[in-house]
Order: sequence, then structure tokens, then C-alpha cells
Amino acid sequence: MNIYKYTRILVPFCIFLFFCSSISQAETAKEAAARLQNRYDQLSSLSFNFIQDTRGQLTGRPKTGRGQAFFVKNTMPGKMRWNYSTPDRQVLVSNGKTFSMYFESLQQMIVTPAKALQQDLTYSFFTGTGNLLEDFSITPSNQEFSSRDKQDTVIKLTPKDKQTQVASIQLWITEDSLIRRIEILDHFDTLTVLNISNLQANSLDIDDKELIKQLFDFTPPEGTEIIQQ
Repeated sequence: MNIYKYTRILVPFCIFLFFCSSISQAETAKEAAARLQNRYDQLSSLSFNFIQDTRGQLTGRPKTGRGQAFFVKNTMPGKMRWNYSTPDRQVLVSNGKTFSMYFESLQQMIVTPAKALQQDLTYSFFTGTGNLLEDFSITPSNQEFSSRDKQDTVIKLTPKDKQTQVASIQLWITEDSLIRRIEILDHFDTLTVLNISNLQANSLDIDDKELIKQLFDFTPPEGTEIIQQ
């Protein structure tokens, strides 16, 4: 028996089978989005640390901020809070009825109806009122990434309904179906990047009414100018 002859046939055949198997098991962008949506649908709350970078012609110099965010899902209405610790203290909070933006350096707080947030795609997703598969056209990302990024699945989201602010969003989805990074591009080519760390799922007791009230009802320091819009 000519073993070498059969080896020459067998090796290319095994490579072919492995290649076909890799293709069949490759995750599509829509499958990654569905995996992510399913994971977040099961959450009642989440919190995370973030570093936010914003750059573009309309923003002047690139801006960087950092802090911590909290969301309560699967309650009507959803609630959120962003605590910015740098470059100066800011608190963006919604109890579901009002949305307040407190700026310590200006000693001002702007208050608007929370229903305006329903047009904010990140808010609607994190609070459970939005759905990636229904709200976006989902495609693979067309960017090149670092070796660390290649551990994640990166997808591009384009709003199905025209948005006044968002042109597209890119999400970095980890193997355990959490978001590690978000890039939001607006219609003026301003890019906002959120790098997320220490994400805690179901970290808040949503049945603790006193805790929820303290976290999502913000009272500014005395002397703060309140602007109703």
C-alpha cells in the first residue's frame, strides 16, 4: 500500500473539512445581536464604569470624561443615572418621569420630561424599551481592530428610522454576551466612544424602593439654578 499516496489525499481533505466547519460555525452579525439582546432581556439592572471620549470638528479639542452608570430595566418606566467624576462633576439622571442634568461647575441643573429620552437609542436599549433587531439594520463592522478587539464580535447598527442625532453605532460584544465598547457616530461626524469596565449584572435590588429613590431622584446642592425645559 502506498501510504504516502493516501496521505497526500487525506491531508488536503481534512483541511477542507476544517475550513468548512469554521465557516459554518462563524457567528453572523445578526446572531451576535440576538445573543446580546437575549442576555440583556434577562437583566433587571446593571451598572458599569466608563471612560468616554468625544472628538469631531464641532467639538473642538477631543474631550474625555469618566465615571459610573446605573440602569434599572424591566420596570415601567426605566431609570438611569450617569455620574461623571471627571473632567468635572456632572450627574445625568432619569427617574422615568423627568430627566435632570446637573453641572457642578455651572451650579445649574436642567430638567426636561423623560419622554424625550425615548429617542435616545442607548437609553432605550439599556432600560429595556428598545430592541436591536427591530430598531436597527445590523451588519458586520468594516473596521480593522487590534488583537484584543478580535476577541470580541463587533457589529454595526444603523437606525431603521432616521435619527436626528445618531448615524450609526458599533458595539463590541464579549463572549459572555456583554458590551465592552460602544462607538456612536452622529450626522456631523462627531464620534463618541464609551469603553466599559466592571459591568455588574443585576447588582441592584429593584424591590428596595428606598435605594431606587435615592439613586434615581437627585437633589442638587443648595443654591443650584434650576432650569425647566
